[in-house]
Amino acid sequence: MTKALIIGGGIGGPVAAAALQRAGTEAIVYEAHSGPGGGIGAFLTLAPNGLAALRTLGMLDAVRAAASFPTTGIEFVNGKGRRLGLLPDGSDQGPPELRTVTINRDALQSTLAETAQEQGVRIEYGKRFVGYTETDTGVVAEFADGTTAEADVLIGADGIHSQVRRLTAPDAPRPDYTGLLNIGGYVRAEDATVAPTRGSTARMVFGKRAFFGYQTAPSGEVYWFANFAHTELPREQITALGDDAWKEYVLELFADDHPDVTALLKATAPARFRPLGVYDLASLPNWSRGRLALLGDAAHAVSSSSGQGASLSVEDALVLAACLRDLPTPEEAFTAYEQRRRDRVERIAAEGRRRGDQKAAPASPAALFLRDLMLRVVFRMVARFGSHSWINDYRVDFDEPVTAPHQSVAYPR
Repeated sequence: MTKALIIGGGIGGPVAAAALQRAGTEAIVYEAHSGPGGGIGAFLTLAPNGLAALRTLGMLDAVRAAASFPTTGIEFVNGKGRRLGLLPDGSDQGPPELRTVTINRDALQSTLAETAQEQGVRIEYGKRFVGYTETDTGVVAEFADGTTAEADVLIGADGIHSQVRRLTAPDAPRPDYTGLLNIGGYVRAEDATVAPTRGSTARMVFGKRAFFGYQTAPSGEVYWFANFAHTELPREQITALGDDAWKEYVLELFADDHPDVTALLKATAPARFRPLGVYDLASLPNWSRGRLALLGDAAHAVSSSSGQGASLSVEDALVLAACLRDLPTPEEAFTAYEQRRRDRVERIAAEGRRRGDQKAAPASPAALFLRDLMLRVVFRMVARFGSHSWINDYRVDFDEPVTAPHQSVAYPR
């Protein structure tokens, strides 16, 4: 394999390009936006499994230096502030460089793009992918500005609403709305007068009508987000309702909960109050067709409640590059890649949906009482026995040779 085109310059795209470069394949990233980041999203977490994959590619130090801070435990409380459970994620027991971090999405995307470019990756901005032509020997990508690019393979790393997926598999399942809207923002601690979270612990609030999470960063900023049940709304309608109206709506949702929540919300500028729907894409029939393959959210979007979206994309990048490195044809490489990744990501997608379902507020005081009682039991059991080490402890061995895929696999349809 001599050349690959990657559509999407967010998280998975630059990492995949760096991995392919290391595997001996020239990779060029094409991104529709005019530059990295671009104000998309608020913040996210990178778990030990994703950080380990970045370390393999020499990208970890730059990411950890990019205004990230550790988030190695979660305190769960109810709307009155009473503790329901305290769960370490286990990463504080491992190497310091692999401890879970929270990072601004803009900073992460910019850092990954810059680091990939320092490693020799070419990234073309302002290139909106609109179509392709596949031949016996390659793929020609077409862009909105009338230009084209040709390579041996094309990889769609263009997110949950992937244009590559729409064109290659128009009948594939669409992303599924989880029933939640998400808003996130930042507040200076002194502007909100709230009790700061302790060290690397985040606090999650199961409120009376909605779910709220926050953590105080070493910089003094408080990072917060809210999830709340709502009927699905198109992005245009969300925008049309206006930021002031959304702020008023969210404040009302938390009006009967702990005052720290409303203090943070009131201190946040209205411009931050524009929610996005939380979607997942649990299972596609196929992740590839011919010389085209999907990566990250384009192939298997997981709910933000899983805390694994970015980390899974980074894992994908390593596995896909290794398969293209070691197998003789794109078809064999893509089949092997899917076989190695599908079970894991679909299991995590199911876990993310389950966690998201827990955030839907009960409808009565009795149901609230039972929810809190159940959560105390659940968190006590998890703290005692553990249940998610299989997620964080996973490692991709990039140097291990990839063998030929099985001849036939029965995937769920």
